[in-house]
Amino acid sequence: MPTLTINTNIPASKIPNDFLKTTANVVADSLGKPLSYVVVHINADQLLSFGGTDDPCAIANLYSIGCLSPKENKKHSAVLFEHIEKTLGIKENRFVRNGSAMFLHT
Repeated sequence: MPTLTINTNIPASKIPNDFLKTTANVVADSLGKPLSYVVVHINADQLLSFGGTDDPCAIANLYSIGCLSPKENKKHSAVLFEHIEKTLGIKENRFVRNGSAMFLHT
């Protein structure tokens, strides 16, 4: 189950109404996972500083079973950076994405 959590200092009132839906689609398409499995969680209005300023910024954590190798991470990061800049106005140099592969324990 791919999960994307975004922490940002942008006010909740500035988050587009369809942001969760469009972001879930971006994640599903990039990872090649069914949309029905994707979780997107945004924490707006965070006390967050990047580079010593409180200009708009975000930290995102993406978790998924598979699809997060170093090579794949470059692709996913580029797609997310573009989407975040387009929808939230956060520049790529003010956005950090962490990725972690999850493993099933049987």
